Amino acid sequence: MATSNAVFLEVIEWFDDTGQELVHRVPEQGSGDIKYGAQLTVRESQAAAFFYQGKAVEAFGPGRHTLKTANIPILTRVVSLPWGMTSPLRAEVYFTNLKIFTNLTWGTRDPVAFKDSELGLIRLRTFGVFNLQIIQPLQFINSMVGTQGIFTMQEIEDYLNRVIVSRFNDYMGETMDTILDLPAQYDELSDALAVRLREDFEQFGLSLTHLYINSITPPPEVQKAIDDRSRMGVFQDMNKLMKMKAAMAMEKAASAQGGAGDGMGMGMGLMMPAMFAHHLAGTTPPPSEAPADMNRCPACKQNAPADARYCPACGEQFVVFGACAHCNAKLTPDTRFCPQCGQSAEEKPAPVACPQCKTENLPGAKFCNQCGEKLQ
Repeated sequence: MATSNAVFLEVIEWFDDTGQELVHRVPEQGSGDIKYGAQLTVRESQAAAFFYQGKAVEAFGPGRHTLKTANIPILTRVVSLPWGMTSPLRAEVYFTNLKIFTNLTWGTRDPVAFKDSELGLIRLRTFGVFNLQIIQPLQFINSMVGTQGIFTMQEIEDYLNRVIVSRFNDYMGETMDTILDLPAQYDELSDALAVRLREDFEQFGLSLTHLYINSITPPPEVQKAIDDRSRMGVFQDMNKLMKMKAAMAMEKAASAQGGAGDGMGMGMGLMMPAMFAHHLAGTTPPPSEAPADMNRCPACKQNAPADARYCPACGEQFVVFGACAHCNAKLTPDTRFCPQCGQSAEEKPAPVACPQCKTENLPGAKFCNQCGEKLQ
């Protein structure tokens, strides 16, 4: 939402009443006549990007900002015009929502193929939830939003769902031989999948804060095989339990034959505090949060001034305008070729075609979602 005075935008601000908007442009249609000295108000859960002639020239954090040459050097050329201090500036302000979007669902629309070492080719359905947050506003706007006036979760949820399913299929194909022991590995799968997806999301300035797998559903006949396997595991566990109880009974009988058992018990009681102290000595407290007026460097975890563009400790770039689609290296404005891998920054990786069924998979995919064949 923005309030206006005559034809000029005097106070620029935005409130998200829907809770679903990722980015909101002021004005929503075209560019605006932003008066020199206009007031820009940014909330704690927001960031604002100032665009002039179609390019991002500055980013603003929480607080009230006056749009003058002191904080936007590009305005110097406008002020030199004959209209002086009252000259309007044709530009746009993009507000980004920095809150964590929770309980977003992901899952397979169609079953994905998996080659099981014991069961052969089977098709799996999987569902879960994930949480999402914008961490690099300019990079997100330049890579996904473009010139849209309003950008909501519904516009990217389908694409992100495809990415998650594709990487899930790759991870299953690389690390698992059979799904018979799958139910006991949901947490491990969730953590490993989140790590693998981190780079995919960071290319767009996004952070995958959490990811959970709620269910992985094979065909009914495979589910019956898993149930049978679980029942066998119960009988094996009962056998181990009986052996453990027998060993405990023998130990109790041996200690009852003399006073040695009591002395051993006292000795263990005296040793326990020292054992716990030794165990806790190796633990380290969690890192403290950065103060409100400081930023924490994502690379070296050192604190830096809130308005810093680079980390003073390691030189990490804080405000990212774009990322290489090939190696995810951070790019500066107007970069045509990536300084790290040499690939064209404007050229996007091509989809990977399956040699078996000719289905197109996402760039970087290693296993076909349709037939499970390994991709070259």
